[in-house]
Amino acid sequence: MNIHEYQAKALLRSYGAPVSDGRAVFRAEEAKTAAGELDGPLWVVKAQIHAGGRGKGSFKEGDAGDKGGVRLAKSVQEAADEAKKMLGRTLVTHQTGPAGKQVNRIYIEDGSGIETELYLALLVDRVTSRISFVASTEGGMDIEEVAASTPEKILSFAVDPATGYQPFHGRRIAFSLGLQGPAIKQCVKLMGILYNMFVERDMEMLEINPLIVTDKGDLKCLDAKMGFDSNALYRQPDIFALRDESEEDPKELAASKYDLNYIALDGEIGCMVNGAGLAMATMDIIKLYGAEPANFLDVGGGATKEKVTEAFKIITSDHNVKGILVNIFGGIMRCDVIAEGVIAAVKEVGLTVPLVVRLEGTNVEKGKEIIRNSGLDVIAADDLKDGAKKIVKAVKG
Repeated sequence: MNIHEYQAKALLRSYGAPVSDGRAVFRAEEAKTAAGELDGPLWVVKAQIHAGGRGKGSFKEGDAGDKGGVRLAKSVQEAADEAKKMLGRTLVTHQTGPAGKQVNRIYIEDGSGIETELYLALLVDRVTSRISFVASTEGGMDIEEVAASTPEKILSFAVDPATGYQPFHGRRIAFSLGLQGPAIKQCVKLMGILYNMFVERDMEMLEINPLIVTDKGDLKCLDAKMGFDSNALYRQPDIFALRDESEEDPKELAASKYDLNYIALDGEIGCMVNGAGLAMATMDIIKLYGAEPANFLDVGGGATKEKVTEAFKIITSDHNVKGILVNIFGGIMRCDVIAEGVIAAVKEVGLTVPLVVRLEGTNVEKGKEIIRNSGLDVIAADDLKDGAKKIVKAVKG
């Protein structure tokens, strides 16, 4: 689960990390009051969406020109005006895709004098199963671009969980970033704050880009992105309360409410599978035969008829789907339950695209009989290879 910048900075502030003073704005009429509560003389007005590249982004034609989602203002009135221009508009960045995201929240904060821009991140390293620091002198840039063009400018190392964060970790980062004087001690302290927060709050990713050295020689977190482990949110109720459902894919949101593992993709063949490994194999074989999967969908081993029905509804709600492949291997999951769920869903939402069903395992014959007697135009498949061939042929012609 991701949160907005203003929420991330509030969390940073609560742990003692240096951030600018700011105010969140939800309605245009609040903008002037919010800006007036800040000292100035420079105000920064930032669109709040769950995507990077806001400063380089642009609003759709007819919205708010092409000035990007991060703007500077030199008066309270100008800050309020810029906030009003962005609220309710659609911002397109390299991370949102062409559809963009609607700006429903604005963050106005005090401007900062910037001497140096740096990059810092903490993340879970899946290779070592440890928390890793990533630091670079190339702040304000996409780290992927830095890694591709100048990888020698990136420092990355994992922290041994047996010792946890130690001051030498902070000094290593400070020296690699070329910090001097008081900024070195500030770096050692800040890295400890961030590491402890990362662990205590069950984070998956924390990115400060840029981390700046101000014109007074102090460190400050100028921007912040945070991602949290969704499986641990039950023990982080205050973090879960920050969830902004308007920023999430409606299909993924609906899936989460029924405990379905769903991820939207860009293809044309919808997939309903039980088991993550089988779901991955199903997507791979669809690609092997020349098509693209429209989603990853694992209904789980203990899916009910109702869950299967909702899964089918989610797949068919995707306008890009031109065919559906149901691939079930019934171990814990019974094939007759899947069949009943598919039939119920088709009768409820209708079937306007080809549907291929491959069943194998527990109660497979009963499941096939249910589908045969349904009167629906369903294509039966004998195995995964046969199912993939048939759905690709049905979609491609």
